[in-house]
Amino acid sequence: MRRIAPVVVPVLLAIADAVLVNGLELALELGVSVVAAAALLLRRRFPLLVFLVTLPGLYIGYIWFAPMIGLYTLAARRPGRRRLGICAVLLIAAHFLPYPISDFELTAYRENTLVLIDACVTSAAPIALGLLMRTRRELASRVEDLTRSLRREDRLLADRVKTTERARLAREMHDVVAHQVSLISLQAGAVQVSTEDEAARAGARTIRELSVRTLEELRHMVGVLRADGGDGGEANGLAPQPDLEELPRLLEMSALDVTYEGGVVAGAGGAKTVERAAFRTVQEALTNVRKHAPGAQVRVRVDPADEICGEAGPGLRVEIRNGPPDATATAPVLPGGGHGLVGLRERAQSLGGTLEARHTSDGGFVVRAEFPYGAG
Repeated sequence: MRRIAPVVVPVLLAIADAVLVNGLELALELGVSVVAAAALLLRRRFPLLVFLVTLPGLYIGYIWFAPMIGLYTLAARRPGRRRLGICAVLLIAAHFLPYPISDFELTAYRENTLVLIDACVTSAAPIALGLLMRTRRELASRVEDLTRSLRREDRLLADRVKTTERARLAREMHDVVAHQVSLISLQAGAVQVSTEDEAARAGARTIRELSVRTLEELRHMVGVLRADGGDGGEANGLAPQPDLEELPRLLEMSALDVTYEGGVVAGAGGAKTVERAAFRTVQEALTNVRKHAPGAQVRVRVDPADEICGEAGPGLRVEIRNGPPDATATAPVLPGGGHGLVGLRERAQSLGGTLEARHTSDGGFVVRAEFPYGAG
């Protein structure tokens, strides 16, 4: 109805005007009036042609609605000054001059003046209304553009605030964490140089290597936080990201009783993103073992898989299983926020995989993750 009514209602009004003015007896007058009314069906597509077709209805049939609606449409859709001026003069002439033209009395000054004023008003009103409606549409479009611009500026402002906050966090992270890790590395180096105990020296060496690795990864994360737009494009060259090639080294420096069963070669037909996710999964699982199951035996297995998450396709399956903690071992006091496994699960889901973490019947714990290669 919203599309049909604006087209049909003017036609019905023009037909009613034609019938009321001319009745059903005047064949010529009624005929040109009905043709003028029917032409309004095409007024939006051919506004100028439709207006010209309605002029005989005004001149011969004395109807007003059809030519006024046609002139209004022309002003709203084709607002050229010269075009509107010519059409206004044509409507004034069709209204002012009688039919037939021989009935025109030049000496009837008073009546001719009144008719001319009436014709000018009849011509000016639809033009003014049409221009008003066109201006209204243009203003509405302009307001919509301004609204979109304001929303875009709000998003840019929010991104700028986010970038500034990332830079502030990066500075704080560098000032606090990097300083403390550097002190740890220096103290470990001092112990390594001063001690004569080979085991203590090896432990100090491991602490220094872990400190250096931590500083490298911290440097990479600071670069990601400072990267404009958060895409980390600038930070890609800051530090290499770990993959499965570094997994044996991670297990060696974990200071845990770990059995590694690796059935996949790093970079063999896979994706670096998937290998990095597998590395982080093993890293977080080993951290949890140190926190909650000291002295437990750990088995790490990384295998290729032909079916991931119930769907056929190459991928990677990672499993970290530990037994119950050793009652004689002392649990280290390490801080924890309880977000490690949550973050791993979100990482797996973002890559199209899954992660399962649960307790086992023997008092241990198992973390199992699956990653499709296509996601990386």
